[in-house]
Amino acid sequence: LQEWTTQWHNTIKENSSFSPTDCLPPSLRPHKHFWDTNHRTFGCLIQCRTGHAFLGEYYSTFIPAESPSCPCGEPIQTREHIIASCPNFESERNTLRTASKDLVITDILGTEKGIEALIEFLNHTDAFKKSTRTNSHHTNLQLILPSA
Repeated sequence: LQEWTTQWHNTIKENSSFSPTDCLPPSLRPHKHFWDTNHRTFGCLIQCRTGHAFLGEYYSTFIPAESPSCPCGEPIQTREHIIASCPNFESERNTLRTASKDLVITDILGTEKGIEALIEFLNHTDAFKKSTRTNSHHTNLQLILPSA
């Protein structure tokens, strides 16, 4: 483990979608969040941390037929946008601020405290779920019933 950890610390981290999450050193034991998180939230957590989530940024690369825009109107929906600025999640964002006052992406995605806050955020929102992309606009639809 010591050799692995030393090699990890000495490796230059490339600027990729995994960079913000590559902050926790290797461990022979899974981190606490692997054991204490329900399956659905854990799936969203991993998708968010790897960038392979229901996001416009992901769609623009892998599913070009899907719109990359955020339901709030942002042209490209990214992890950073959802975590730091999307108005659809403003009321729940204070949970994330407990780990990073300024909502720094590497603090949230790449530290134990940030991951715990992100889990809490995911438990209270539909962020990074397919429903965010298709149902987040709350429109006023009226049910029209036939006259009696």
